[in-house]
Amino acid sequence: MKDYLVRAISKNGKIRAFAIKSTDTVEESRKRLDTWPVASAALGRSISAGAMMGAMLKGNERLTVIIKGGGPIGQIVVDANAKGEVRGYVTNPHIHFPLNAKGKLDVTAAVGTDGQLIVTKDLGLKDPYHGSVELISGELGEDFTYYFAKSEQTPSAVSVGVLVNPDNSIKAAGGFIIQLLPGLSEKDIAELEKRLGEISPVSKMIDEGLSPEEILYEVLGKEDVEILGDLDIVFSCHCSTERMENALISLGQEELQSMIEEQGEAELTCHFCNEVYHVDKPNLERLLHMAKR
Repeated sequence: MKDYLVRAISKNGKIRAFAIKSTDTVEESRKRLDTWPVASAALGRSISAGAMMGAMLKGNERLTVIIKGGGPIGQIVVDANAKGEVRGYVTNPHIHFPLNAKGKLDVTAAVGTDGQLIVTKDLGLKDPYHGSVELISGELGEDFTYYFAKSEQTPSAVSVGVLVNPDNSIKAAGGFIIQLLPGLSEKDIAELEKRLGEISPVSKMIDEGLSPEEILYEVLGKEDVEILGDLDIVFSCHCSTERMENALISLGQEELQSMIEEQGEAELTCHFCNEVYHVDKPNLERLLHMAKR
C-alpha cells in the first residue's frame, strides 16, 4: 500500500478527520539521515502530523513545524505543503534509549519537555502565520493536540505512531487527526472519547494492514464517515545547487574570500535529505564575484 492520506467528515458535518499511512516516507527519511530507533519514532510522528496539517492548506501554501524540547535529539523540523510533499530532519539522528515503562520507544526522553512546538504557515500573504505552544509531554501526539486547542482554537485529538523493525527500518508509521466542529453535543463528544480509548494504537492498525479509510472507520464508525478525498504522500526535498550557492552568497564577501584562501573549496550538506554539494575553487570565485555586485 502506497503512502497517502484521506480527508473525511462525519455524516452530521460536526467532525473533520484526517488519517495517514506514512511508512515509506518515514523510511525514506530514516535511510537518508541514518536515524536510530527513538529518533526515527520522533521524526516519523512529526512527519505524519506535519503532512496531515499540510493537507489542511490550499494551493501553494506550505508550513514548517519546529519542535524544540531541550532533549538530546535537538530540534525536529518538518516542512509540508498542500500537495502531499513532506520532508523532515532531527539535529541529532543517532539518539536511542531503552524502552520506557510502557515497553515503548522513549520519545519523551529524546525530545524533552522544556520547550515549544512552533508552526509557521506561508499562506501567500505579506507576513507568515506563526503559532506556538509549550510542550506538555514530548510524546508529540499530545503536543500537537494541545497546539490545535490553544493556538488554533480547534478541539482535536491527534494520534501518531511509528513501529521500528529489529534492523532499524520502519515497520509502520502513520496517524490521524480528529477535529470537533461547532455544534457537537456533549453526548457525541463522550461517545468519541470512549471510542478513542478503546481502539488499538494507530501504528498497530497500520501494521495490521488497515488503510487510512479503515482507521477512520475504527475511530468514528464506518456508518458515520464520509470520505471527501485522498492525497498521495511523498518524501520531497527542494534542495538544489542553486539554493546552496545562494546560501554561500548570503555568507558575504569576507567569508567567501576566507573559504577560497584557506580551503579552496566548500562542501554543504542538506539537513533534510543528506545530499552533499561540493563547490570547487573556480565556482567559489564566481560566487564571490556575484556577492560583490
